[in-house]
Amino acid sequence: MSYRDTYKAWLANPALTAEEKAELEAIQNDDKEIESRFFSQLEFGTAGLRGTMGVGLYRMNLYTVSHATQAFAQVILAEGPETVKRGVAVCYDCRNHSEEFARAAALILSNNGIPVRLFDALRPTPELSFAIREYGCIAGINITASHNPKEYNGYKVYWEDGAQLPPNHADQVAKIMKELDVFDGPRLSCPTPAPITMMGEETDEKFLANVMAQVNDQAAVDKVADTFKMVYTPFHGTGHKLIPEALKRLGMKHVICVPEQMVIDGDFPTVVSPNPENPEGFYLAVEIAKKEGADFILGSDPDADRVGIMVNTGNGEFKVLTGNQTGVLLLDYLIGAMKRTGKLPANPVALKTIVTTEMARKVAEVNGLKCFDTFTGFKFLAQKKDQLEGSGEGNVIMSYEESYGYMLGSFVRDKDAVTASVAMTEMAAWYAGQGMTLYDALLALYEKYGFYSERTMNLVMPGLDGLKKMAELMANLREHPPVDIAGVAVKEQKDYKDGSVVNVADGSKSAMELSGSNVLRYEMADGTSLIVRPSGTEPKVKVYILANGESKETCDAKVEKYAAWAESLKG
Repeated sequence: MSYRDTYKAWLANPALTAEEKAELEAIQNDDKEIESRFFSQLEFGTAGLRGTMGVGLYRMNLYTVSHATQAFAQVILAEGPETVKRGVAVCYDCRNHSEEFARAAALILSNNGIPVRLFDALRPTPELSFAIREYGCIAGINITASHNPKEYNGYKVYWEDGAQLPPNHADQVAKIMKELDVFDGPRLSCPTPAPITMMGEETDEKFLANVMAQVNDQAAVDKVADTFKMVYTPFHGTGHKLIPEALKRLGMKHVICVPEQMVIDGDFPTVVSPNPENPEGFYLAVEIAKKEGADFILGSDPDADRVGIMVNTGNGEFKVLTGNQTGVLLLDYLIGAMKRTGKLPANPVALKTIVTTEMARKVAEVNGLKCFDTFTGFKFLAQKKDQLEGSGEGNVIMSYEESYGYMLGSFVRDKDAVTASVAMTEMAAWYAGQGMTLYDALLALYEKYGFYSERTMNLVMPGLDGLKKMAELMANLREHPPVDIAGVAVKEQKDYKDGSVVNVADGSKSAMELSGSNVLRYEMADGTSLIVRPSGTEPKVKVYILANGESKETCDAKVEKYAAWAESLKG
């Protein structure tokens, strides 16, 4: 069917409510809007579904969530009755319709004979990952769009290890979704449904016990607990309960929460975007921090898998640290703390993604650790962790990516803002005990390990035309590979799609260990790395600029030069 035919079929379907029908009738003369809603179904990938909310096949709504859940249920049923008995854990965040979508997913699983463990209220993403592992579930579903703007919602799916769905299972779900009718496919009733068990405080306590077990130097916290002040904001999201509680259990006596942003609200009324990567969202926290004389600021995104920090520069002003900067600070601190307290495991390892700063590798290797790269996404970091630890090759003390995601310990297999918040607070307290701010600490790391600067450019390409532009941009770069960028020669071209490496000077080719991802990387003659990657969750192409040099000024100048080239890619 054409997108017009699909639109008409939805409009005529009796399952729609009066409000939903009115929403579709309102666009009947807007062909472009109809096409954007009905040209295709939302693509199901290893991250599940993510899109703007509304009525339509290419939108997040009750029907598309039910459609995906039925397909996922059939994949689970194919695993056999003993596996099915293990059940599925279901979680949701603060977004509009998240609870509704979660309950619909739980009902459909139950009607398919699959037991469900459903959280009794919104919870952080890492707690879902924990619950899957703790209760031996075969899978998990999380209704969240993470840090996306308020118009979005998402449907994240997890497998038995607590990590997001492996590609083979995601492909199976996508295949079944193409075969199932959106309205008639989902099993909406059953004479003998499987039980739906509610999870609540008992699971919280088990999760928090594991979080607190990651503390390395309690004495460092106790030393400054009476005077150390910090500000926390959950940006209206799921961190509102467990992160303040974890910080209290850490022994922090002066945790000041931003009252306006402690209110659960899917419209995120105090911020343009609930993303700790955007410093403007911290304005209320900064006001409080200055008034109270706080040492640093923590902010978690709506589903509490990402966390960002702002640090006191020493003159009463606060500076946001990038995910890369926070990551190298935390990695360096953990190595030192584990050595001081005798907790550093044998064969310690750090994990990062291919777009994360090379400074992390320097920190690891100088301190005797190995550092491995993976593709972007915590499912790949989780897989690498399981591989290394399962084979006895190494014990991972930290995994992170530049977009404010950190994973510590072995009880989750996803980004974990709860545990990371505790670790970062412990780190800030330890430095405070040395008479240093985290800003001081960062400058000291640059002096020790060398100077690095990074920037992530987001080339936003919304709408149906945007998807085409994203594909055209990547195709053009492959068809016409640059030999110089911003006046600097390209030394190597790396294509992670097929794992090929081309030496530009002589045309020779070699192969990388990693392949199978739509990512291009250019190694420049001045030591800078440029990486181009379409986002898997948002309508944008990301360009990562990773520079190093003899001074911070030199690095920053390189970043600015290449940023101009990145902007030109939009055309």
